Amino acid sequence: MADRRTRSVRAVAAGAGGLLVALALPANAALAAPGGNACDHRSNNTYDKLLECVTLEGVREHQAEFQKIADNSTDPVYPGTRAAGTDGYADSVDYVADLLEEAGYEVTLDPVEITFNFPAVLRQLTPVAAEYETGVFTGSGSGEVEGQVIPIDISLETGELAVSTSGCEPEDFAGVDWSGDSDIALVQRGTCFFGTKAYYAEQAGAEAVIVMNQGNTPEREELIVADATSVDEPIPGAPGPVTHGIPVVGASSADGLALAEEGSTAFVEVLPAETRTDYNVIAELPGKNPDNVVMAGAHLDSVTEGPGINDNGSGSAAILETALLMANTHPENTLRFAWWAAEEQGLVGSADYVAGLSEAERERIALYMNYDMVGSPNYVFMVYDSDESTFPAPEGVTIPPGSTAIEDLYESYYTYVGEPYDDTEYSGRSDYEAFILAGIPSGGLFTGAEGIKTEEQAAIWGGTAGEQFDPCYHEACDTYENVDLHALEVNSDLIAFAMLTYAYSTESVNGVPGKRVPGKPFELPAPAGPEGTFAEESGGLAHQHAA
Repeated sequence: MADRRTRSVRAVAAGAGGLLVALALPANAALAAPGGNACDHRSNNTYDKLLECVTLEGVREHQAEFQKIADNSTDPVYPGTRAAGTDGYADSVDYVADLLEEAGYEVTLDPVEITFNFPAVLRQLTPVAAEYETGVFTGSGSGEVEGQVIPIDISLETGELAVSTSGCEPEDFAGVDWSGDSDIALVQRGTCFFGTKAYYAEQAGAEAVIVMNQGNTPEREELIVADATSVDEPIPGAPGPVTHGIPVVGASSADGLALAEEGSTAFVEVLPAETRTDYNVIAELPGKNPDNVVMAGAHLDSVTEGPGINDNGSGSAAILETALLMANTHPENTLRFAWWAAEEQGLVGSADYVAGLSEAERERIALYMNYDMVGSPNYVFMVYDSDESTFPAPEGVTIPPGSTAIEDLYESYYTYVGEPYDDTEYSGRSDYEAFILAGIPSGGLFTGAEGIKTEEQAAIWGGTAGEQFDPCYHEACDTYENVDLHALEVNSDLIAFAMLTYAYSTESVNGVPGKRVPGKPFELPAPAGPEGTFAEESGGLAHQHAA
């Protein structure tokens, strides 16, 4: 891998210990060894040992450090966050990499070029004067535009079945005079990619684009800022990803409706973006088989609005604790953990990583497991639906053979510990996308984002019906307090369980023989089956990288 920088390995381990109650494992007398925590120094190569040591307290320590990093960040543009391109992200990289080096991993800082957008301005001038909260879409151009706002097929329908096709076809922009120097297209979130809307608007002659949230349900009312580089195929001359020569900014549904009023004019400003270098953190523990690599990953960055302690300090902390406590094992397969840069900009870090692998290096990867938001405060336990038992995969998403074995493992574990679970769409809307595009078997866990919990789901998993699975999704309030401790504990245990299972054998996934995990024999039950509570939605919804 060209231009990958490997950090030097230093000394001894960091970690945490305690009792895993979910599996009713032995008490923690073994942890009271003289000279420190026994978990840090022994080989946690059995289910009993590893799950005894991976504790909620240990995972929460890492989340507390991520919170402290954000709190202490004095980044000149986005203080108080861990967003890509900021001081907070750089400090997060150092925290994770230093612990892994001390534990004995070979740590590589994998450079990634990211686009750093400065805060944007969205101001309505007439018929009312107002300043609106906004942000820059990935792929936006820059500039200042002051002129008329032209609404494009805005739908006022409400309810979960309401559909908006605003800006999805070039015909939507026909019959409008775009000959002015300052025409601002107002489009609505809906059935097509944001990049498609912006592309057609620019082709029609607009000098700026405002994307308003759809407003049909409560979770689609707030400000939306997302990725506008993806387009629906085929767009002549723009197979994707695309970038735009005009500003593309977001708005809430309420602000969008105000901007849609007759006679509306507005001012939009997007400063030129900067290209900055961030780093994926890649940590590897050699196994007896160097050509069968088991990977787990989580994105390390937050959004610019806040510290991102559930999204995705939860997944990042859980795999970090697992990695630290597996550092002294001698696995059959090679283990590789990844903390991805700039996921919130459109899966940038993971896509760059997979693109930089040779074909031979890709073939070494037996499987990839993705952990993005695993402790949502109003959670539902969800598994990526690779067998499509609930949701057909979206058009264009091909599920690699072997992925269903990963889903089965997760579901069997939930069944074993008595936790009901449901499916979430196998959509590629997180960092596993690049892996499935490369044909690498993949799976993952999810506890919900902007989706609304139903009465049925509240009866099964508790929590509050009528509220988002994560009420602080992409908000400043995604702090250390924004987590459900039970969900985080169960999923942290499962993450460790899965990593140890595949550390010894991936035969169920890719047919490569391995060996049984050391210790007393352990057999999981057959999956109980998903609860089937998502009648229309794709399962908790997810990051706003698509429509």
